[in-house]
Amino acid sequence: MMHVAVRTLCDFTARTGDLDLRFTPAPTALEGIAGHAVIAQRRGEHVEHEIALAATHAGLTVRGRADGYDPRACRVEEVKTYRGELDALRDNQRALHWAQARVYGHMLCASRGLAHITVAVVYFNLDTEVETAVAETLDASALAAFFNDLCERYVEWARRERAHREARDAALETLAFPYGRMRAGQRELAVAVYRAARDGHPLMAQAPTGVGKTLGTLFPLLKACATQGLDKVYFLSAKGPGHGLALEAVARLRATREGGLPLRVMELVARDKACAHPDRARHGEACPRAKGFYDRLPAAREQALARPEAALTRVAVREVADAHRICPYYLGQELARWSDVVVGDYNYWFDGSAMLYALTLAHQWRVAVAVDEAHNLLERARRMYSVTLAMSDVRAARAAAPAPLRKPLDGLLRSWRAVQKKQETPYAAYDMVPQNLREAAQKAGAALAEHFAKGPSSPDDPVLALYFTLLQFGRLADSFGSHALFDLAVHEGAGLQARPESEICIRNVVPAPYLANRHAAAHCTVLFSGTLSPREFHLDTLGLPANTGWVDVAAPFCAEQLRVNVVGNVSTRWRDRTRSLAPIADLVAAQYAARPGNYLVFLSSFAYLEQVAQHMAGSHPAVPVWTQAPRMNDDERAGFLARFTEDGRGVGFAVLGGAFAEGVDLPGRRLIGAFIATLGLPQVNPVNEQILAAMGARFGQQMAYDYTYLYPGLQKVVQAAGRVIRTETDTGTVHLIDDRFRQRKVRALLPGWWRVSESRSMA
Repeated sequence: MMHVAVRTLCDFTARTGDLDLRFTPAPTALEGIAGHAVIAQRRGEHVEHEIALAATHAGLTVRGRADGYDPRACRVEEVKTYRGELDALRDNQRALHWAQARVYGHMLCASRGLAHITVAVVYFNLDTEVETAVAETLDASALAAFFNDLCERYVEWARRERAHREARDAALETLAFPYGRMRAGQRELAVAVYRAARDGHPLMAQAPTGVGKTLGTLFPLLKACATQGLDKVYFLSAKGPGHGLALEAVARLRATREGGLPLRVMELVARDKACAHPDRARHGEACPRAKGFYDRLPAAREQALARPEAALTRVAVREVADAHRICPYYLGQELARWSDVVVGDYNYWFDGSAMLYALTLAHQWRVAVAVDEAHNLLERARRMYSVTLAMSDVRAARAAAPAPLRKPLDGLLRSWRAVQKKQETPYAAYDMVPQNLREAAQKAGAALAEHFAKGPSSPDDPVLALYFTLLQFGRLADSFGSHALFDLAVHEGAGLQARPESEICIRNVVPAPYLANRHAAAHCTVLFSGTLSPREFHLDTLGLPANTGWVDVAAPFCAEQLRVNVVGNVSTRWRDRTRSLAPIADLVAAQYAARPGNYLVFLSSFAYLEQVAQHMAGSHPAVPVWTQAPRMNDDERAGFLARFTEDGRGVGFAVLGGAFAEGVDLPGRRLIGAFIATLGLPQVNPVNEQILAAMGARFGQQMAYDYTYLYPGLQKVVQAAGRVIRTETDTGTVHLIDDRFRQRKVRALLPGWWRVSESRSMA
């Protein structure tokens, strides 16, 4: 017997018409629950609420809860909450609502022997508390025919889904590792990951380059799908190259099994990279790919999932979408529901409105989440749970807004200026959001919500952009605590008559309170990286529970492969940079002369990079030099890396923590050395000093500096140095240039397999 929820059945079979993504305000889940409670209170005591129902057809059991049933009136109600104008509801939404109501009508007729029933969809306006009911009286036979038709349309799909799941699990249970034997350390990693999936707890895995972390994590999680009943594996990365590594690992696993591996693998990509018509609004009147989207979706979905041996990459999804003339981005979102492995960015699980997280809760899936290069999660999560609003954005929205909206926006600006006027310095942080400013933002947001509820709005509307920012501001203000700062920064305007501009920000410092529920929603979360030390730092900041496992995998390399040299008589501090130019350039030139080949030099900023590179070109013109530039596009980054060939020679200059400091694989002679002329410490500025204070208040003054500056900086150093030794046959050199690398505390954060020597610069 197969089972399905009423909502899932109707969502799959009853949606028709256009895709329409013009914005209209929608209630939150809690607001919807409150609205249902109001309707329940208005009904008589004889009315039943939240009635558990089930019905069966063609081997499919459908379950759900009807919102309300009045036995005296023989009337079933499906309650839907909304904001604004009822006419703004999309046709495909109304079709879904009616389908759900009729299914519950059939279930009640079947369970209580009713010959007919009144089926009503009750729309409840949360702003006005006015309810509007649309009802029809239907015979039990008509409702049974409707229900049976939905089931017939779903059951064949459900049978194929069950067959796919059984074939998938059988194949994964006997799946062999593609290389026969695992690498040194890879088995230790795989065992720890499998045990985490078996026991259902998070795991932090520190494993250096060369272990094969991606395959060593995915293989045991896929095995656990069969043995532990996992529905899905989410492989999440901070950057695009991580997607490719995961897809390549799955391809290797497929190749080991004769006949392929019945495993659906889906790659999620950002809208701007997937959209077929990025210049069109996302609704049927403007975009041909949105017109009739739900009518053409079933055929596209079936074609895409018919070949589970082929990964649903960005290119593959686009081909299917083109064949059926539908939106590739939203086709991809639909296919994620039916995939076994989903590869995507961190935000799909950890963001406040994360799609995969919402789907997992709605369908009660049992999932494993693999977080690639997890040392990046702290900074990414901070951005997810921060919001910045510029006064100029409010002014621009006010200029574009209709007259009724100007008063609440003026109120927001007045409250903002009142806070700014009292502030004695250009930058200040507060331990709470000023009450008057918070209330003014709430009033402005409410006015904008009422405005947009009257009809859909264009995505490029500056008033809509402000509304979204105010929504985020309100949510973060409601959850404000010691994990965050509120700050205001004033920037003097250009020209004599210009008014000073300012920005307000709710700035997340510790995302742990937000990430904790993400870890709880997953059966297990595996965070892996070459730099996760110290363990306590990540436990504290990433919201991991006390039962989180830990494995520190030994490097597969020996100390003889990498010569690590600390140049301890050079300071790269800002005040000493001019004096550091010649020693750094001379050191690079001497190393290049001793062993010609490809090298990378990592500096703390683009300004410093330009200074060193120019000095290098002037004092050692025979050494080929190329430099990273700010905001390089994909082609420019590829061009930079293309210089690193097996027989190439030269020196690339890059920023530590940038695109070339991690996630770059240059094995063999493509890269034989690196110079790291910085500790990678975040810049000392008013914002970071406030973060330092917040860290001290939360974790103690003894740990504040390390949590704010030292640990994040040294992670970047180790990541950059890790570009040099990529395989067990590589050899190379790393020079750590700064006197602070001589400190015992700093040395303790370097990989244990490094054998570090010291020298002095020649200048």
